[in-house]
Order: sequence, then structure tokens, then C-alpha cells
Amino acid sequence: MSQSATSLHDLSRLHFRVGWVFLLVFLSMGLFLESMHGFKIGWYNDVSNATRREMFTLAHAHGTLLGLIHIAFAATLAALPGVAERSRIASRLLLSGGILLPLGFFLGGFYIYGGDPGLGILLVPPGGLALIGAAALALRAALSNDAPDPPPAPPAQTKQRRKRS
Repeated sequence: MSQSATSLHDLSRLHFRVGWVFLLVFLSMGLFLESMHGFKIGWYNDVSNATRREMFTLAHAHGTLLGLIHIAFAATLAALPGVAERSRIASRLLLSGGILLPLGFFLGGFYIYGGDPGLGILLVPPGGLALIGAAALALRAALSNDAPDPPPAPPAQTKQRRKRS
């Protein structure tokens, strides 16, 4: 395996792992949020904490979706190896945006000020921009004509009957 193919494999594995970790963390977070809702925990359920509830729900939903996006990106890297070199920046943007966006929502809901989210919400716009950039670069790479054609299928082997003399 060439060094480029090895690094592509490593990059794909990284995104598969990050995606599954995100799914585990954010699906667990959703279960925890449902538990707080079910047990009527005031810190989460009171009307005065509606902003907190909304921010935590947004963190859970975005984190779960981003886990699926990481898995899809890893599958894309595996399916289109010719565009891997053009996808490295997209990978970095996806990783940073995938952390900033849900973290911003979570921190924004952890400390609320008079119905407004906390300062953590300031992480959301750069995270969103990073994710848009990642999607644009991944699309550009996938649509590029630089991708090599897949290798041709081996010719079909036909069985020839041997004539007995």
C-alpha cells in the first residue's frame, strides 16, 4: 500500500471512529435529557429554563447528526479514493465544526442569563461555517474530474469442455 493510500485509510478510519463516538455520546445525552424531562427536574424543565432545554436539545440533535455525517464522510473517502487529497482540508473543517457546534449549544445552555444563552453560544457560528466549508470542499472533491476511473472488471472466464478422444 502506498503512503497516500495508507493515510487515506487512516483518515477514513478516524472519521468512522469519530462518527461512532459522536453517536454514542449524543444518543446517550438524548437519553439523559429525556430522563431529566421524565423525572421533572426543575433545573431542566422549569419554564424559566426553556433556553437551557432548547440549547441542550440542539446540542443533542446536532451532535447526533454530525456523527452520521462523519460516518458518511468516511464512506465517501473509501468510495472515492481519487479525491482524498482534495478532502484533507474538508476533514479538518468537519472535525473542528463537529466539535464547535454542539459544544457551543451545550455551553450556551449550561449558563443562561435572563433567558439568553451563555457565552458558549459564540462557538456556534464558527462551527457552522466550518461545517459549510467542509461540505462545499467535499462536494467539490466528489464532483472533480480528477477521480480515477475504477479498474475494469476481470474478463469473464468461460469453461471450455475438453474433448475426450
